Amino acid sequence: MTASAWTEDRIGRLKTLWLEGRSAAQIAGDLDHGITRSAVLGKVHRLGLSAGRARHRASLLPRPSPLRGRRAQPAAEAQATAEPGCAPEHGQATLLSVRRCECRWPYGDPKAQNFSLCGRPVAHGAFCGPHAAVAYRPVRQTPESLETLARLD
Repeated sequence: MTASAWTEDRIGRLKTLWLEGRSAAQIAGDLDHGITRSAVLGKVHRLGLSAGRARHRASLLPRPSPLRGRRAQPAAEAQATAEPGCAPEHGQATLLSVRRCECRWPYGDPKAQNFSLCGRPVAHGAFCGPHAAVAYRPVRQTPESLETLARLD
């Protein structure tokens, strides 16, 4: 049987560093001797330390979006009120600050310094109501188009 790399001293040091807010890579470097980032993350998970962790410094910075805290409209509501002309002219988010439930409609050239994304609450797919109205257009189905589709020639 092989001895575990996780001694009581290392586990105590891991707990201390993790609760200070250090990253798993930093902790692995500090513990040294064959302890990898993945091993640190696995041990943190098994010890149940994730819930008691101090917030990471980057997450403490205020977000630029003034819409934070508002819930996204249901898609049906947003589509009913969506007018293509009511979308903002400039984005509120960047590639690094956009979140999962925020509109990803691009503004400008992705290579340009001032490139941004809409950042408003998502209504349908990846876009807010006005941008979804432009991006997702219904397909007009005529009897002829359905026949063509059914044949699959």
